[in-house]
Amino acid sequence: MKDDVKQSGLSATALRDIAAEAAGAFNSGPCEIQPFSARCPGLTMDDAYRITALANEMRVAKGYRPVGRKIGFTNRRIWDEYGVHAPVWGYVYDRTLHDLAVPFPLAALADPKIEPEIMLGLAKAPSPGMDDAALLSCIAWVAHGYEMVQSIYPGWKFAPPDAVIVDAHHAALLIGPRHEIAPNAADWLRALTSFEIELFCNGKLMDKGHALNVLEGPLSTIRYVMNLLARDSDNPPLKAGEIISTGTLTRALSVKPGETWTTKLKGIAHENATLRFC
Repeated sequence: MKDDVKQSGLSATALRDIAAEAAGAFNSGPCEIQPFSARCPGLTMDDAYRITALANEMRVAKGYRPVGRKIGFTNRRIWDEYGVHAPVWGYVYDRTLHDLAVPFPLAALADPKIEPEIMLGLAKAPSPGMDDAALLSCIAWVAHGYEMVQSIYPGWKFAPPDAVIVDAHHAALLIGPRHEIAPNAADWLRALTSFEIELFCNGKLMDKGHALNVLEGPLSTIRYVMNLLARDSDNPPLKAGEIISTGTLTRALSVKPGETWTTKLKGIAHENATLRFC
């Protein structure tokens, strides 16, 4: 991309500069910056995903290895709260992927929040037009855990392109036990559109959720991001081996050290997820 070539009003140089700032802020400790949309009024969603691709290249050059995608804002209940009214996606990396069974430190995160989610492991790449049963045939395993999100924008105030640029606010993905799909595919297909969840902090009920809070269920989020990527010439399509985190089943809630968060699931063959912060 030449410097004098413009994308939606922003030069290639401007896109690279934004990508470098976003990549530099990624998991580098708490910081705050003015949203990019406030500094670049012409910023579009297409620009934001071009910046995502550039920032990913910069992280890979520093040794990060992409292992999947997180899909954010799939829960319509939180759209008005954040001013984002459609799902977005970001990369998950080997350095942001963790087992659930360890205390998680918060010191390096900026204004962190917790999101209970369903994670899916791709056995093969999905294809356009697949229904849920066909999508399920592309899944090797399903797991329950948490995504930690953060905001380098003060007060979690931003425009949709800003959310994309900061890797859809991804900070960490903490995955619980993985369950193979194949032995009980019919049960999983039913459960992934019907289960219920409760979220507790130190034993106090904080929120409730349902599988259908996440678009038409966690499987449907794969269809959504696959369609986004079909129109994206800068980022690669989904492929076998990727981990997909499908979005929060409840509201995203602020956390602090010393807290223990737990889920209680009903209608799905998953262990409850417990996470302690330090």
